[in-house]
Amino acid sequence: MTQQTAVPLVTDWRDFFALTKPRVMSLVIFTGLCGMLAAPERIHPVLGFTAILCIAVGAGGAAALNQWWEADLDAGMRRTSGRPLPAGRMDRINARDFGVALSVGSVLLMGVAIGWLAAVILALSIVYYAVVYTIWLKPRTPQNIVIGGGAGAFPPLIGWVAATGDITLMPIALFAIIFFWTPPHFWSLALFVQSDYAKVGIPMLPVVAGEVATRRQILLYSALLLPLSLVPWMIGGAGSVYGLSAAALSLAFLVLATRVGLRRRSGEADSMKPEKQLFAFSVIYLFALFAALVADRWLVVQG
Repeated sequence: MTQQTAVPLVTDWRDFFALTKPRVMSLVIFTGLCGMLAAPERIHPVLGFTAILCIAVGAGGAAALNQWWEADLDAGMRRTSGRPLPAGRMDRINARDFGVALSVGSVLLMGVAIGWLAAVILALSIVYYAVVYTIWLKPRTPQNIVIGGGAGAFPPLIGWVAATGDITLMPIALFAIIFFWTPPHFWSLALFVQSDYAKVGIPMLPVVAGEVATRRQILLYSALLLPLSLVPWMIGGAGSVYGLSAAALSLAFLVLATRVGLRRRSGEADSMKPEKQLFAFSVIYLFALFAALVADRWLVVQG
């Protein structure tokens, strides 16, 4: 009888990078940077780079902890089965330790280099995503993405606080925009991958309440997003460049959401063109909206 020797896992650096969810991180970095650049006070470039680095690393740590906890669920879904843990390219303990190290390191560096208010908010965002959303909300309630949407709304608030050292109505408005943007963004995706969530028992809204209810909720949140996106202009935190851009972008968002919201059940994922269009545009929307905010601020400074 021959004794079999376990073959150690060979983990590539790209697997660790994949744990940080780089595509999601790009949006986190961008909105955090825009929150910093839109602030009325300037920050030293070195400190600004450090703050954005901390936001990126903290987001990556939270994403790694999310994948560590959900490795078994990811293995059961076609969309996520190729990730490092379900694909068997990485040990779960290494993923957990990597996530903890990134999370703790980012908060400590933010506190020492930038300020402890920004560090506390960064820590709150990590705990919100890795614990409140991943462990508590996601497996228990179809409103998981609504309540959990706060996790992705923190970056512009952190960027603003890093530059100014305080919290005003303007960064709260930016937080609220992303908070209300998240449900239609994520539910439009959930509509055409709902079979994955059903298979692993995650109570996403389309699985629990059905497509009709989900489409109505998408339309409702998109309608609320339109006036909310204009708040920075209404309170004087942004000018007409942002105001006009926000109005145009949010109207386009609402038109696409209306097409989704008024549809009957399609039944086939490959026939969900409006849902896929809304999901794709929602990413462009957030990038364009925050870019308009920075452009508006730049024009004010130059003027």
